[in-house]
Amino acid sequence: MTAVLFLVLLFLFFINVPIAVSLGMASIIFFIMTNDVPLITLPQTMFAALDSFPLMAAPFFILAGKLMEHGGISERLVEFSKSLVGHIKGGLAHVSIVTCIFFAAISGSAQATTAAVGAILIASMVKEGYDRSFSSAVQAAGGTTGIVIPPSVPLILYGVSAGVSITDLFIAGIVPGILLGVSLMVVAYVISKKQGYRAAASSASAGEVWAAFKKAIFALLMPVIILGGIYGGIFTPTEAAVVAVVYGFVIGFFVYKDLDIKRIKQIFIESSITSSIILFIIATASFFGFLVTSEQMPQSMADALLGLDLSPIILVLLLNLALLVVGTFMETLASIIILTPLLLPIATNIGIDPIHFGIIMVVNLSIGLITPPVGMNLFISAQVGQTNYADVVRAIMPFLCIMIINLIIVTFLPAISSGLVP
Repeated sequence: MTAVLFLVLLFLFFINVPIAVSLGMASIIFFIMTNDVPLITLPQTMFAALDSFPLMAAPFFILAGKLMEHGGISERLVEFSKSLVGHIKGGLAHVSIVTCIFFAAISGSAQATTAAVGAILIASMVKEGYDRSFSSAVQAAGGTTGIVIPPSVPLILYGVSAGVSITDLFIAGIVPGILLGVSLMVVAYVISKKQGYRAAASSASAGEVWAAFKKAIFALLMPVIILGGIYGGIFTPTEAAVVAVVYGFVIGFFVYKDLDIKRIKQIFIESSITSSIILFIIATASFFGFLVTSEQMPQSMADALLGLDLSPIILVLLLNLALLVVGTFMETLASIIILTPLLLPIATNIGIDPIHFGIIMVVNLSIGLITPPVGMNLFISAQVGQTNYADVVRAIMPFLCIMIINLIIVTFLPAISSGLVP
């Protein structure tokens, strides 16, 4: 009967029924067919999934990211990044990636990072003679750092789903996120050298770097305050998210003065819509996960794979392959909520630490953001860059390859993720 549950779900996905509705409908159809649990369990499980203090961090970080996105942060981060790496060959490509890294430490979202930074830099790159599809591909790839570098909404959801420390997950995401950004810059440099793309500016003096830093100081202080407060034990990730909202409002409204009442109203509307979609997915996915667990599917999968007597390396590769395939077709947050209870028991049975597996999972799904046919970052960058989707897909391939190499490194060198975790 479990096969019926997944077949119905895949069919609903295929006919483009929204993810949250698909999860709910598949669960209800399965419930009607089996009648194994009381009907009241459906709303109880959905509400219980949302009644979570750690989960409250997600909508608050979404709101904080929106405030910073529209509060004049992007432009100042771009100027500071240009003073740091603009002199390297292919300078604007590096500026784009470094700005994405900074913005990722503010927004916690790959899509927000891609859209906010891309709106400024893609047009600038094209104006300086960069190929439009390459410019869009750089932005799509750089945006993937948004879900690896903390604070990350997907890491929050994994922490809630897996019952592990969100603070530890944030710490574990720092080095893999930086490694990802640096490797993307290497690819951008190689392509820029081959294509003859010049530096964006001459090497900045210490005074120019300091001037750009002072302009961006309030933006750069946000991740320091938020992450420093979490790691220092001053506040929890949820409390940090609230601090981020207040900080983002004060900086955007009173310091940079790029926010006004009309824009703030729109930010609240957009944040509410985004948060409600995410919470709806979580609620329906929780009941779906409850049914899967009640049917003992995770344990059955673990027993079946372990019964094949495969080496741990092969099992890890199979887990990665499954995540890569799912990430290609399914939205990141839904993938985490559905797959965590299924795959985590297998991972722990072969000796993978839950924190390490969370990073493996998020890095996998970040690759899905730039993998056709459903890579969200590809669609966003193509739209912002006003270019053909197929051209962006061709241009993204070198970045996709280096991200897979990153995944292999993160998977088989656990110290990269766990080295900073106390």
